[in-house]
Amino acid sequence: MLDELKQARLEKLERIKSAGINPYPSKSKRTKTISDALKDFDTLSESKEPIAVTGRLRTFRTHGALSFADIEDQSGRLQLFFHKDTLGDEKYDFIKNFDMGDFIEASGFLFTTNKGQKTLHINDYKILTKSLLPLPEKWHGLTDEETRYRKRHLDLIMNEDVRKLFVTRTAFINNIREFLNVDGFMEVETPVLESVPGGAEAEPFVTHHNKLDIDFFLRISLELHLKRLMVGGFEKIYELGRVFRNEGISTQHLQEFTMLEFYWAYADYEELMDFVEKFYTTIIEKTFGTLDIPYQGQVLHFQAPWPRVDYREVILKESGVDIDLYPTKETMQELVKEKGIKPDPAAGRGRLIDQLYKKLVRPNLFQPCFLINHPLDISPLAKSKEDDANKVERLQVLIAGAEVGNGFSELNDPIDQRNRFLKQEELRQAGDKEAQMIDEDFVEALEYGMPPTAGFGVGIDRLLMILTDQENIRDVVFFPMMKPKTVEEKNEGNKVAE
Repeated sequence: MLDELKQARLEKLERIKSAGINPYPSKSKRTKTISDALKDFDTLSESKEPIAVTGRLRTFRTHGALSFADIEDQSGRLQLFFHKDTLGDEKYDFIKNFDMGDFIEASGFLFTTNKGQKTLHINDYKILTKSLLPLPEKWHGLTDEETRYRKRHLDLIMNEDVRKLFVTRTAFINNIREFLNVDGFMEVETPVLESVPGGAEAEPFVTHHNKLDIDFFLRISLELHLKRLMVGGFEKIYELGRVFRNEGISTQHLQEFTMLEFYWAYADYEELMDFVEKFYTTIIEKTFGTLDIPYQGQVLHFQAPWPRVDYREVILKESGVDIDLYPTKETMQELVKEKGIKPDPAAGRGRLIDQLYKKLVRPNLFQPCFLINHPLDISPLAKSKEDDANKVERLQVLIAGAEVGNGFSELNDPIDQRNRFLKQEELRQAGDKEAQMIDEDFVEALEYGMPPTAGFGVGIDRLLMILTDQENIRDVVFFPMMKPKTVEEKNEGNKVAE
């Protein structure tokens, strides 16, 4: 079926070429976007001022000497009216070579039909792009998410809500940049390829440099290079960039995602919490026009102040477990088993506590809050609290049972940092692929001195998934990574409009 429809379009393409017309010209003479034409409709229709619009044909209906079509550009949709008396026999008959999906330029004047439809009366037209494949039939409401993700171009063509979502994404990121820029932060860029991955507990992707004949890693975080810049003398910096983690697939995890990290000299985690609260509320209200955000049938209330939840106390409240009574890996491993959680055999005490927390506690933290007073075991890059060396000056932003922000009073003691790296390396040697490697170059940088610094990071995609009420994080990225399909599988079930 698809081959037959494509062949019919190829025949129309040849007829267009045979008429001496270029079906793929470089230039068009658009004078108005569709939204501008509709905004100024009353003035333009009254004056009969000629305008030219461009876009994709979405419908086409012929009734003898009259034809109607809908044309769509990024800004909106407009009805077109073709009349044989206006265009002449040859020009009118030529529109038979058009198909839904073609791009055209249409010029004429605006008027209102008897049914009240705002319409462009066509005086002339021009083919801009001849499409060779038909658009899908009844794409809206398609339940096959994999097809939508694999063929995002079709998803965008057929689903206006999806296009609007990505416009919102761009506005959201622009608002992030504006907030930080106004506050004096400088945007920077750091390497994607690293000889030692660090800044997070995650398994990296490996790639090979042919000329140097050595392996490099795709970065799992932005942190360690940004901290080098703090050592170098910058006091307020941020980066929005892609990071890569070779981890499992879920509705809240991507292997390639956009991370924001910023670092602020001479601030600590308590000042950072106040700043982060303002950061979220300002950007959310500016993007969405409200601080009450619907999510999965409930409403998230982002009005400040947000609760500050103690890590140990909330675990005790939700699970009945006092983690301080399980001081070793072995005792924590037994506890995790008792709670029905399969422990990672290579994990240390910190990772086991994290497993317990993520299973029994985090799903219950729905409204925005700060999680604080984390154990040292799970925070190898955070500064210890001065009044309790077993806890760190760390904050996590929790929303809808998900982590959507992580910040610290950054560790700037190079001796302490090396010792923590060594403990991570022991875990790595024992089989924990997510434990951090020793980055001696970073430790050396700290030895030159980094000022007291607060740092914060957030995965943009997960946060935006929640704020736009999406069930799957892949809905908020244009092209999520997918397992390749064979040619036969690609064509299977591709139903189109005849």
